[in-house]
Order: sequence, then structure tokens, then C-alpha cells
Amino acid sequence: MKKYKLLLSALLSVSLTAALVACSSGPTNHTDGAVANAAQPASTIASSQPTAEPSISLQPTASRPPIVHPGPKPLYKMNDAYRFVPIEESASAKAVLLTFDDGPDNEKIIVSLLDTLDKHKAKAIFFVNGYRVKQNPELLRLIYDRGGTIGNHAWDHNNLKEAAKDVVKQQIGDVQDEVKQLTGVAPLFFRPPYGAGSDIVKQTAKDHGMLYMTWSNGSLDWEKPARDNPAEIVRNVMEQLHPGANILMHELQWTADALDELLTKLEKEGYSFIDPATIATTPYT
Repeated sequence: MKKYKLLLSALLSVSLTAALVACSSGPTNHTDGAVANAAQPASTIASSQPTAEPSISLQPTASRPPIVHPGPKPLYKMNDAYRFVPIEESASAKAVLLTFDDGPDNEKIIVSLLDTLDKHKAKAIFFVNGYRVKQNPELLRLIYDRGGTIGNHAWDHNNLKEAAKDVVKQQIGDVQDEVKQLTGVAPLFFRPPYGAGSDIVKQTAKDHGMLYMTWSNGSLDWEKPARDNPAEIVRNVMEQLHPGANILMHELQWTADALDELLTKLEKEGYSFIDPATIATTPYT
């Protein structure tokens, strides 16, 4: 009996020792750093943990001030004859401004005009009527997205020369609002329908920060002899050609058909094409 008690005491002692060893050694694999470091002093844990990155407080995008990039330096200014003259010595006097009135109306014609302009690395002003913008907002976006400059040609294609002041303000102001809503940018150029203006029309355009202009070279693409006759349009423009010419054209199929030949002839005569973004829209001396 005494031998049995001694054996049982020895077995209990061995079991107790094994249990104590197991508790003190802990698990062999750790997925939690806190468990792995449980037996270490607090100072040791702090030094062994990776340093947390400092938190960065980002200002909400909506409240950040917009980044404003300066536009191109003005290279040309318009004179009283609606022709363009160089401001900088680097600007060529043998240059013309290309303009297209009465859109946006026909996607096929617009794409053809834009493709030809791209081919010749040329830019143009598209003077739009508000009622057509309202009917075809996607075409205005097409012109703008492809690098065309949007000009204001009044809401309706009405003669504003004898119009009352409130009518003029609405005809011009509504186009400004509509174009800005669609593109984020209000037009900087105004051309009155039929080239017919008045002091009220000119002042209203100025109040909206726009440069008022008619033209100095008419393609006559709106007259009967030019209809379906691209060669007539080319002839008309070339006969009136002069340095700084402000060329009036329209969103018409025969004008689109004439444009490649016209720009090629202008280039052969040593003319370049004025980027509207380089025109001073305020008095420049």
C-alpha cells in the first residue's frame, strides 16, 4: 500500500509539472501580435510594434479652391474693320480666322468640318443659335469636346438692330446661360445675325465679356450660286483674301465639301490659321 501511494504521488507531480510548462510556453503559432507578446514587458511591446503612419486630414474636394491654368498669351487683336492684327512679333500677319455660323444642326456636317480642321491643325469659332443648342445639346458638346470654340449668335436668328433692349438682353443672355450650363464655359465672342447690330447690341455683348464682331471675308456660301458648288465657295474666299481675314462660313454641306480645298489653298499662299484662344477679347494696346 505504501508503495502504491508513492507511485501515485510521483505521477501527480509529473502531470502538474507538464501542465505548468505548457501554460508558460503558450501556442507555437500566433496570428495575433498581442498574444505573441503577452509575456513581454510593456516597454518591450511598444518598441517591437511598427510605428503607425500619421493620419492625414484631406480637405473635401468640393471645398478646395479650383486650380486655374492661365490661357494662351494673346497673339492677335481685332481692329475696327473686324480684321486681326498681330500683337506679338511671333504672330504671323498672314493668318486668317475661320468661323461657322447657324449651328449646331447636323452631326454629319459638323463631324466633316471638325475632321478637316484637325487635318490642317486649324481651329475655328462656331457661332451657335440658342434654339438649335436647345434642340441639339449633344452636338454642342461634340463641337466643344473636339476643340471648337463656341461663339454666341443670339437665341433666334432675328435681326437685332432695331430690337428693344430687353429683347436684346434675353437673346444674348439666354445663349450665354445655355452654353455655360452644357460646357461650363460661357462664350467670349458674339456675332449678330445678319451682321446687324446696334449700340445696345454691342454694349450687351460687352457686358457679357464678349468681343463683338461681324466679318471681313464672306464666303457667300448662303447664296444660290454656291449651293452644291464647293468650288464657288473657295473662289469667293480666295478673291477677298487679305491678312487677318475674318472668314464667314456656315454649317452647310457644300461648305464642308469645300473646306479641305480651301484650307489647302490658304496654306499654299503662306497663310496660317488663328486659334481663337489667342485672340484678345478685351481692348488690347
